[in-house]
Amino acid sequence: MYIEVDVQENDNCDFPLNRMFSALGDPARIVRIDCPGPRGDTAMYDVTGWSEAGPCPAYGVRVEDSGEGVALLVYGGDLGIRLRPNNSPEPWSIDLSDQWGEPCLLLDADAEAEYADSVA
Repeated sequence: MYIEVDVQENDNCDFPLNRMFSALGDPARIVRIDCPGPRGDTAMYDVTGWSEAGPCPAYGVRVEDSGEGVALLVYGGDLGIRLRPNNSPEPWSIDLSDQWGEPCLLLDADAEAEYADSVA
């Protein structure tokens, strides 16, 4: 199965991305991920997909990555994904400075992640 990430430049993220990934399994809804933040600090961050209507599901799936072998792809809506500090009390918003957007994330295959079906 192939997953295409096609995100144009928008208010959520400053750069476009169009790339095809070869999935090694079924995508699962993801809610938190251990990844680098906007200042390079690696920590757990909440994640959601982002669309014209706002928040939508984000997904994680292991993919083939020609440079690394296997990687974890985190992707979301047609406007990418949005991240914020773990367990932030703030609602998802394009206007909050402690949240930021990305077209997608391509992380180490063993990156710590929390999936929707494992969160009570």
